[in-house]
Order: sequence, then structure tokens, then C-alpha cells
Amino acid sequence: MEVLAVLPDDAPVPAPWKFAAVPALLITSAVRVIGRTAGRFSRLVRLSCCGRRLPPARHEQAVYAVRAVRWASSMVPARWSCLEQSAAAALLLAATGRRAEWRHGVAADPVRLHAWIADQEGRPVEEPAETFLFTPIYTPDGPGASPRGSQGGIP
Repeated sequence: MEVLAVLPDDAPVPAPWKFAAVPALLITSAVRVIGRTAGRFSRLVRLSCCGRRLPPARHEQAVYAVRAVRWASSMVPARWSCLEQSAAAALLLAATGRRAEWRHGVAADPVRLHAWIADQEGRPVEEPAETFLFTPIYTPDGPGASPRGSQGGIP
């Protein structure tokens, strides 16, 4: 995915969402680094799906969660990619009693992977238009998914 040469202006995020994003980032960081390196992706996917039995988040809630996590992760002095950000946003929404529609996809030529949060209609939340180039390959929270996550690659 291409990176902007100029950072966008900070989008407004209510303070409670910002404060709640910090522990979500800390938990996501711990899940990422504790355990075997080979199991890192699986652990982050499980974390991303922690609220799958909760009611879906409204679009505004998903936007605030993504923005708050991006705000908090901008202060992390380490690599904090889309996988970690989407997992933290999903965890943040679960902490508010709502479910995130988490996605992991692939785009070809060149091959790229990306993870993001989608709204109830499946639209990527706070993502560039290029996100539509990605074909979701793992959508445990998507329409038709079983509560146990039988759709997708990781049980």
C-alpha cells in the first residue's frame, strides 16, 4: 500500500475514545509480543474477533475507534501496522460493548496484504479508496459467519 508523503490533518476524536485507545494498544502490544513469533498472526486475529457475539458497532463508533487507535499508535516508537491497528480498534469496540467487522485481505500485482475494520454494510472505515482493491480472504465477523469463526483460515 502506498504511504502519503504528507500526513493528513488530525481528524476529531472525542477524548474518551482517545483515553480508551491507550489500554487497547497496550493489550494489543502484549498479545503481539508474548508467545512464539510463529503464532503472532493467529493471536492478533483471535484478539480482533474477541467481540464477535456483541451487537455491531454503528459507523460513527467504528470511525471513532479507528481514529483513536491511530492517534494513540502515532506515539508508539515501533512498527505499528494495519494488522495491529485493526486488532486494537476491534478490541476498543469490544470494550464499549460493540463488535467490529474485522477484515484481512490481499491485493495482487504486486501482492499486498492489508487488515481493516468495515462498517455494517462492509465498507472500509477510515481507509483510503485503494482498500477496495483488496479481496477479503478472512472475514470471521462478516455476514453469514458463524459465531465460532468457521469461515476463514484460522479457527
